[in-house]
Amino acid sequence: MADFLTTLQSQPLLADGAMGSYLFELTGRLSETNHVYEAFNLEQPELIQKVHLAYLSAGAQCLKTNTFGANRQQLAQFGLDGKTAAVNRAAVEIARTAIAKFQIQRGETAPCFVLASVGPTAKPLTTADAVADCYREQLETLIAAGADALLLETFSSLPQLELLIGLIRSLPNAPPVIAEMTLRSGSTGQALEPDPVTFVNRMAALGVAVAGVNCCAPWDADAFVAAVKDIAPVCSGAMQLVVMPNAAGFQRIGNRLMTSVNPEFAGKMARTLSDHGVRLIGGCCEMHPPHIQEMHNYLQSRNVAARVATVQVTTTLPPADDAAKALNGGFSNKLKSGRFVVSIEALPPRGTDPRIIRNKVDFIAKLAASGLVDAVDFTDGSRGIPLISPGDFIHLIRENLNWNALTGDALELIPHFTGRDLNVMGVQSRLVGLHANRIHNVLFVTGDPPKMSPTYPRSAAVFDLDSLAMIRLTHSCLNAGVDFGGVPLGKQPDPRTHFTIGAGVELEARDMPRELSRLQQKIDNGVDYVMTQPAFHHAPLAALEKFRGQTPFLIGVMVLTHFEHAQRMARVPGVVIPDAILQRFAALPNVADQTKVGQEIAAEQIRWLVREGWNGVYLMSTAAGSGTVEVLRAGLQ
Repeated sequence: MADFLTTLQSQPLLADGAMGSYLFELTGRLSETNHVYEAFNLEQPELIQKVHLAYLSAGAQCLKTNTFGANRQQLAQFGLDGKTAAVNRAAVEIARTAIAKFQIQRGETAPCFVLASVGPTAKPLTTADAVADCYREQLETLIAAGADALLLETFSSLPQLELLIGLIRSLPNAPPVIAEMTLRSGSTGQALEPDPVTFVNRMAALGVAVAGVNCCAPWDADAFVAAVKDIAPVCSGAMQLVVMPNAAGFQRIGNRLMTSVNPEFAGKMARTLSDHGVRLIGGCCEMHPPHIQEMHNYLQSRNVAARVATVQVTTTLPPADDAAKALNGGFSNKLKSGRFVVSIEALPPRGTDPRIIRNKVDFIAKLAASGLVDAVDFTDGSRGIPLISPGDFIHLIRENLNWNALTGDALELIPHFTGRDLNVMGVQSRLVGLHANRIHNVLFVTGDPPKMSPTYPRSAAVFDLDSLAMIRLTHSCLNAGVDFGGVPLGKQPDPRTHFTIGAGVELEARDMPRELSRLQQKIDNGVDYVMTQPAFHHAPLAALEKFRGQTPFLIGVMVLTHFEHAQRMARVPGVVIPDAILQRFAALPNVADQTKVGQEIAAEQIRWLVREGWNGVYLMSTAAGSGTVEVLRAGLQ
C-alpha cells in the first residue's frame, strides 16, 4: 500500500470537501438528537459511502472520515459516548470500502488515502488529562483501523492542539499528523489570528508532518500561505502545507455583498495554491463535489507534464527549417525575416446564428483589407467554454471569403491548440488533419479546464499533453516526418510537416520562476514565436530580456472598452492594470469617452513596443470590433 507522506512529498494531493454541509444538503437536517451525523456510520453507512463516492468521482485522492465530532465528549451530548469505538471504526471501514469500490468500477490504480478526521471540542480543553479522557478512545480506534493519517482540523486553540499532538505522540503505531487551524482576519482586518508563522514553526518543533488551515475564507487561506511559504521548515521540505478553505465569505463587489467562491473560483484557487507549494488541497464547509471537480481539473492542467514520457525518435530528416516555415504565410515570412508582425486574437462563434458568423467573417475581411494585420489567431475554448473549434472556423472563413489553395489566404490563420479535450492519439490526429488542410501555424496552450455550468453535462478534462509536450512532439516528431511513436508519416521521400510553432507566456504569473523555466523549455524544444498575456505596463517585460534573441516575442496588448472592463480585467489572476490607467477611465463618466481612452492606451502601448524593438504585437481586441483597425493605424504610424 502506498505511503501517504511519501506520496505527498512527490506530488500534490487533492482531498475531498465538506462532510457536514454536504450531509445537510442531502438530508435537509442539521446534526441533532436522533439525527447525529457521526452516528450515520452505524445507522446509514450507505449514505456516508455515497458521499465518499461522489468526492472520489469528482477527483479526490484523499477522503476525510465522518468522525469530526466522534470523540467521547461530543458524542456524550447525544448519549452515544458508549459507541465511540464503533462509530470511529466503522468510519474508516466505510471510507476504505468506498475507495475499493471506486477503483474496481473505474479501473483506477492510483492510490487513495483515508484521513481520520478529529475535530475540536465546543470549549477548548486545557489539561493533558482532559484531552486524554476526551480523545484517547477515538484516536486508538482510528489508529487500529488503519487510517493513513490523523487529520486534526478546525482547531482555534493552539494550546489544545498541542496537548492533542502530545497525546498522539504517546500512542504506539500512530500515523502522520495533519494539523489544521481555522485562522481568521483579526479585528483590524489585516493580521491573521493566531499568527501563521508561530503556528507553523510550533508544529514543526512538535514533529508534525503537515500543517495548514481549514474552515476559513479563501482570502484568509491565501494570506496564510503568503505568510509561511518562505519560512525555513516549509522551504526545507520538513513541513508540507495543507489548505482546505470554505466556499463562503462575503466581499463587496460593486454595490452588492457577494461570495465569488463558485466551483470555477475554487478550481483557480487550487491551481494558485499548488503554484505556491501547497501539497494537500481540499475543501471545508460548502465545498461540495462540483468544487472538488473543478479543483481536480485545474490541478490536472498543472500536473500533466509529469505523465508524458519522452519519445526517442530515430529519423534521417532534421525538423523543418526556417526556410520551409517562411512559406506558411505572410506572418511566418515576416517573422522569419525579422520584421515586425501583428496578430489579432478572435473568438470563434459559440452557436449557429448565421449573423454572428457573418459579422466575424466580415471582421476578418476588414482586417485583411487594412494591410496592417499579418495573422488572426483563434482561441480554443477560451475559459473552458465550448465554441466552434478553431480549425472548423478557419474552414468557414475560407469558404465565405473564397480563400483557397489557388488564391491563398490574405491573412495567416492560426488556431490555438489545447490538450484539454484530446488524448495523445487525438492530438496527433488533429495536428496532421490541420496540416493537410493548409493550416500550418499552431499556437499551443495547455488550456482552461471545462467551465462548470449547470446547463452543461459534466465534461472531464483530458490533459494527456500540456503545451510544452505538444511543442516538443510537434517539433521533434511531426516536423521531422514521424508520428509520436517514431513511425514515418508516409512513404514519400519527405513526409515532414512544417508547422510554425507558437507558445504563450504569462508575464505576471503567481510563480514566475516556474513560468520562466517553462518558457526556456519551450524555446529549447522548438518554438518559433511566443505570445504574451496582456502587459498594461512596461515592468513585466523585464523578465523577458534574457530571452530576447532566442525567439521572437509578440507582446500582448488588450483594448479595454470601458471602465468596468478595466476593473474586471484587474481582478484576473496574472493581470495587473496600473492605478494610473484605472484613473484615466474613472475620470470619464461617459462610456463612449472611456472607449476612446481604451483605444488611445492600446495605441500608446503599440508605439512603445515598436520603439523598444520588440518583434510584434498580439492584439486582444475582440470586444473592440471596428476600433481594432483604428488602434493599429494610430499605434503603427
